[in-house]
Amino acid sequence: LRLAYGQLKGYAPRDAVYYEPQTTVEGIMEKEDPGNWEFVVPEKLKELYNKGDYGRYALPGGKMPVAFMASTHTTGGNSGSPVMNAGGELIGINFDRNWEGVGGDIQYLPDYQRSIIVDIRYVLFIIDKFAGATHLIEEMDIQ
Repeated sequence: LRLAYGQLKGYAPRDAVYYEPQTTVEGIMEKEDPGNWEFVVPEKLKELYNKGDYGRYALPGGKMPVAFMASTHTTGGNSGSPVMNAGGELIGINFDRNWEGVGGDIQYLPDYQRSIIVDIRYVLFIIDKFAGATHLIEEMDIQ
């Protein structure tokens, strides 16, 4: 069993550059590039974004969270690991780490090492509002 702990935290990889710890659907829309398959935004997601239809998954203020960074130490093979808060509640799924933190395989770099985690609210939003799989949501105990 491998357990890591950390905090929601951005970082500054170089002078005058700072990466916020949380991303939102607005960032997805800003990066849309129909000429690049990796950045094509599905029409259904655009519709939900334009309506602000995020259901109960939005942040206070109405924005839809997508991912966040934490100061946890992860390594190759940690993709898919659950991320929990101090109360033991599932808040995300680890899927990557930042480029500047790759050296963390040799030594933990607290100023640069960040895990990249999909926010569980975004996962639930995609299941519920985007995919319309409400039957799956109904089977879960979501608080």
